[in-house]
Amino acid sequence: MTLDKDIIRQLAEHLENAELNASPVSKITDAHPKLDWDDAYAIQAEIRRRKESRGQKVAGLKVGLTSRAKMKQMGVETPVFGLIFDYMSVADGGEIRAAELIHPKVEAEIAFVLKSALRGPGCHIGAVLAATDFVVPAVEIIDSRYENFRFDVVSVIADNTSSSRFVVGGVARSVEGLDLRTLGIVMQKNGEIAAMAAGAAALGHPAAAVAMLVNTIAKRGDEVPAGTFIMSGGATEAIPVAAGDAIHVRFQNMGSVSMRFV
Repeated sequence: MTLDKDIIRQLAEHLENAELNASPVSKITDAHPKLDWDDAYAIQAEIRRRKESRGQKVAGLKVGLTSRAKMKQMGVETPVFGLIFDYMSVADGGEIRAAELIHPKVEAEIAFVLKSALRGPGCHIGAVLAATDFVVPAVEIIDSRYENFRFDVVSVIADNTSSSRFVVGGVARSVEGLDLRTLGIVMQKNGEIAAMAAGAAALGHPAAAVAMLVNTIAKRGDEVPAGTFIMSGGATEAIPVAAGDAIHVRFQNMGSVSMRFV
């Protein structure tokens, strides 16, 4: 780590205020060019502490940068990880107020709910599938707080990986009999196809993204407990949205998810 605790607290407040006020800020490495991954996750943890002190609760974990092309673009060899909170949840078919966000984008994801704890190191796809209670279709609304999308990977981590809203579909499926790797996903924006993908777009298999999350958390001496909800990262590209847009995403053999931006 390169930053002291006071600076970490200041940056956490700065970034959380940007989120809550929908007010973009400069990427934090402009002022702190030596900020490293440990600093970034420490800022994220301080954002969690701030939210929990106000009674908000962690609703789940999320994986970001799961596309190999995006990882290469950002110069990283592992995805990034963040938190989603209870107030970010939107009901399937619900409305999302665009004015509460800065420059939102939507991406379709397969989400996992665990029936047993997962521990690393050495967690793998088979372990994730064996520990999975069910999977559900989901859409994450990401919203970087950085001006003009100017950011680097440590700034993204510190910004809680751009978490803002998420919508979960009502169809829960056992992983038995589902090939999550080849599962097809079609996203429509205002009735027109905006993106198409398969589950393999997330690190070759969405469970691989979950395994990486587990192994990363293990480095801190932690495990992922039973009952945890995990968003495995965008299968589709991130599609920009604004007030007036309607999003509908169909997941092969898993139902659909929809929302409107108002």
